[in-house]
Amino acid sequence: MQAFRIWDINQKTFYLRNNQLVAGYLQGSNTKLEEKLDVVPIEPHAVFLGIRGGKLCLACVKSGDETKLQLEAVNITDLSKNKDQDKRFTFILSDSGPTTSFESAACPGWFLCTALEADRPVSLTNTPEEAMMVTKFYFQKD
Repeated sequence: MQAFRIWDINQKTFYLRNNQLVAGYLQGSNTKLEEKLDVVPIEPHAVFLGIRGGKLCLACVKSGDETKLQLEAVNITDLSKNKDQDKRFTFILSDSGPTTSFESAACPGWFLCTALEADRPVSLTNTPEEAMMVTKFYFQKD
């Protein structure tokens, strides 16, 4: 498991608020709230993503017509790349120059995104080209 810093192309970083992952501008003493992403590579371009030392993992969950990102209390090192039920935790990385996008393996066509406004939940979108959502991130080993 490796720790990575992540921030969107508008310089918003991830932090936890009310048990929800949000993206915003952290300054001064608030910079200590920044969440690093815990990353476990499972294939050349596929990873599991977690926070809090890999104790909370990002998952793509389909519920009826809705596809959403949620944090699940599961240890990232307990996930298996061979189990179908763990596919919801898998994200495909696509590099485009200095930025990276994250597509859900369980829900193809759905990408990790942030809203243009600050302090909004990190979520998923199936319209990555839409100007209202940011799907390109700077992703750097901490």
